[in-house]
Amino acid sequence: MWDYTDKVKEHFLNPRNVGEIEKPDGLGDVGSLACGDALKLTFKLDDNERIVDARFKTFGCASAIASSSALTEMIKGLTLEEASEISNEDIADYLGGLPKEKMHCSVLGREALEAAIANYRGVELPQAEGEIVCECFGVTDVEIRRAISESNLRTVEDVTNFTKAGGGCGKCEEKILELLNESSRGEKLQAIPMSGPRRMTNIEKIKKIEKVLEREIKPTLKKDGGNIELIDVDGDYVLVSLRGTCASCAKSQTTLKEYVEKKLREQVLDTLIVEEYRQ
Repeated sequence: MWDYTDKVKEHFLNPRNVGEIEKPDGLGDVGSLACGDALKLTFKLDDNERIVDARFKTFGCASAIASSSALTEMIKGLTLEEASEISNEDIADYLGGLPKEKMHCSVLGREALEAAIANYRGVELPQAEGEIVCECFGVTDVEIRRAISESNLRTVEDVTNFTKAGGGCGKCEEKILELLNESSRGEKLQAIPMSGPRRMTNIEKIKKIEKVLEREIKPTLKKDGGNIELIDVDGDYVLVSLRGTCASCAKSQTTLKEYVEKKLREQVLDTLIVEEYRQ
């Protein structure tokens, strides 16, 4: 499973500042449910443009929840100018680090903060412009260039970890490599070919799992008053939380293994292992 720090676990299990401020001074709404991660950040200012309260609502994995929780703690008490200097690396560092495959969660936090500040100031962000490079996740060349520059990214895999671009069908990998070469200061980078058939990326895997859950598994469980939520995906391990009647059912493990796991193996990947998250 992912090697999470104690601080990531703490902010995931006991997230701070969950919710939404009524009539906020700033609101940032980034990501989308279709792409697997979404975050709404709201904040309240005092008369000196100092953040006195910050709240979040997020849809995503453990790292997304922890990053959002950490961000709200980091910005409370800061002026807007001070908060605007926070980078995604700062969010990851605050949590004691994130798995490289989860760095896009900290990027989502930074984007939400920038959007909320822009909303307060009544300006549009330049990131809204640019050419779509990754159609699967709606990532533009502007966003990729910024990630490459700020985090010194060197490979397509790095770009995927920070932006999700290339984590779906893989058709945009050549364009991502072009953008990497543009920023390499004369050093020609090369894509490292994978041996054997192309493996499904973790982001692609999450997206497919969520589709099966929404389309088939959740409707079936809801008929008996139950439900299920995806918590995280680490390699072949799928961590879920059972809700409603499923949470207290004596046959919950049978449901997980004989129905949920079997269905995901049939439609996503035949090596998946479904485990229940218990707080």
